[in-house]
Amino acid sequence: MSKTPTTDPTGKASSVIAEKLKGNLSAFAYECGCDEAGRGCLAGPVVAAAVILPADFDCPQLNDSKQLTEAARDALRPVIEREALAWAVAEVSCTEIDEINILNASILAMHRAMDKLRIRPEYIIVDGNRFKPYEGIPHQTIVKGDSKYLSIAAASILAKTHRDELMMQLHAECPGYSWDQNKAYPTLKHRAAIRTLGTTPHHRMTFDLLGDKKKEAKLKIQAKKDAKNKSK
Repeated sequence: MSKTPTTDPTGKASSVIAEKLKGNLSAFAYECGCDEAGRGCLAGPVVAAAVILPADFDCPQLNDSKQLTEAARDALRPVIEREALAWAVAEVSCTEIDEINILNASILAMHRAMDKLRIRPEYIIVDGNRFKPYEGIPHQTIVKGDSKYLSIAAASILAKTHRDELMMQLHAECPGYSWDQNKAYPTLKHRAAIRTLGTTPHHRMTFDLLGDKKKEAKLKIQAKKDAKNKSK
């Protein structure tokens, strides 16, 4: 790993930490990388992507979507969609998230994305540490896989850019929450808007929308510690 000059997909030269992502984990030609976007948001769907890349795919700029600028992600998206052997994006709605919880919804979104692939995967690699078997196909979860394997990084970019695009559409419908900027993540501005304007049909009602539940939990933990200290 070394610090070397490179050119990002927008054409701008920059100095980055260059670490080449790996290709396939398995020996299968049709290995599918999966990742999701929007898991921690307070509103909107969770979106997942599934990507099967060719064995000779080479894109030095490709990385975990969280490590890239919005411009870089937008530039990489058409490259991935053009060069991939197969790719697909799917979503699970806020209503479904409230019904089955965000973990199950994230996995369901990945399954739905693979349902749409024109090539059946022979092996699946997934970002994170939780997954459910898909049609009997062998799989492997990989913590921080989006910064280790090309296909997962590609899936992270497609999931992120497609979801951001969707949130821009929802922002036009509900402009008071600044979703064009926060993409429905739990920012102070987003939570302040919920306090002022109330919720929308796109909010996840089982989530801690105002941040009060976390505060209450911390207070309860502190109260237990204080009671324990007094009893000593």
